[in-house]
Amino acid sequence: MAQASTLVKVSATGKWESGVKTNHTVRQFSPFSMDEPVELGGTDTSPNPIEYVAAALNGCNGVMIPLVAQEMGFTFTGIDFKTSGILDTRGLMGEEGVSPHFQKIRFQLNLQTEESEERVQQLKQEVERRCPVYNLFVDANIDIHTVWKKN
Repeated sequence: MAQASTLVKVSATGKWESGVKTNHTVRQFSPFSMDEPVELGGTDTSPNPIEYVAAALNGCNGVMIPLVAQEMGFTFTGIDFKTSGILDTRGLMGEEGVSPHFQKIRFQLNLQTEESEERVQQLKQEVERRCPVYNLFVDANIDIHTVWKKN
């Protein structure tokens, strides 16, 4: 039986500082900045927005893996993540027909576990099914390649 819908509102505030740098706040946490490298008009004093998006995939997996693992009775002792993405800056600069978002994403995960490869694949499939950031990429038709390695 399906659960009743439980909607959660998330929000962030932001303020332009100068050039292409902005400062942001989420809930009660310390403010953080977004900037761009010098070649894109920034001062390179903080990550750019798309780098935060790449980090968000790591963070989302860092939430979903322990949650799903607990449900499955799956044990692990560590996880390392790496997300890299390719985007075509022509889209950012306004060229018609070129998407401004990621063209490709590569997500690599090293999982320290004694679980079987079959159980690792079961965990991977369920995490991918439920991870909100992963599914944003899938729904945007971004070519996403994931590699999970067991150590």
